[in-house]
Amino acid sequence: MTPAQSRAARALLNWSEADLAGRLGLGADFVRDFESGGREQPSGQIEALRSALMTHGVVFSRDGGSDGVRLSGQGRDEGTRLGALNTENDR
Repeated sequence: MTPAQSRAARALLNWSEADLAGRLGLGADFVRDFESGGREQPSGQIEALRSALMTHGVVFSRDGGSDGVRLSGQGRDEGTRLGALNTENDR
C-alpha cells in the first residue's frame, strides 16, 4: 500500500487519520507520518493499516502500473430499481 492509496482509501470511507489509527490502537501521528512519506514505517504496521481498510470494503489495485483504490461492491444492497417497483415489493 502506498501513502497515496492510504489517503484515498480513508477518503472513500470518510475517515480521518485519527479514525484509521484508532481502529488499530495507534496514534494519528503514525498515519500522518506514513501518508506524508516522512519516515520509514514498520511493514507490519503498514500491513495492519491496509488490513483495517480492506475489512471495511477497500480494494487495492495496480492496473497498468498505476496504484488505485475502490470500494468493494460486495454486501452492498442497491435496493429496488424504480422500474421494478410493484405491489409485491411495496411491503
